[in-house]
Amino acid sequence: MTGMQFDVVSVRLSVHASESHCKQATITLDTDLAGNPHAFNPAELLLAALSACMIKGIERVTPMLKFELRGVEVRVHGVRQDVPPRMESISYEIIVDTDESERRLDRLHDNVKKFGTVFNTVAPGTELAGVLHRKMEPS
Repeated sequence: MTGMQFDVVSVRLSVHASESHCKQATITLDTDLAGNPHAFNPAELLLAALSACMIKGIERVTPMLKFELRGVEVRVHGVRQDVPPRMESISYEIIVDTDESERRLDRLHDNVKKFGTVFNTVAPGTELAGVLHRKMEPS
């Protein structure tokens, strides 16, 4: 059985940046050895992919669970190991603006962890842990 397939093409533009193209979208990549503050570097792209996977997973299950929300914010923090170079650990915080119960929030988090493609690709090779909680009202 063949699953979904994905294609991305990346092109070096200069010593400072590259671009990735997919469908009708373009992302500028930080491929400058000195760093490029106007683009995501490869590690940041991995963290962005993970956070997008979490949000997309929430979008997928909220209609099925009849889960009402006003918004979602995902904060991701990665720690790089130098030798060998790899993402040693990733922690995350998913903040959901909702009036749903704690039990329903736990169920939403379980769904994010169980059905996320990028989540389940990263999890086996990295210490991946985090929380999902309700957005607190400003006091």
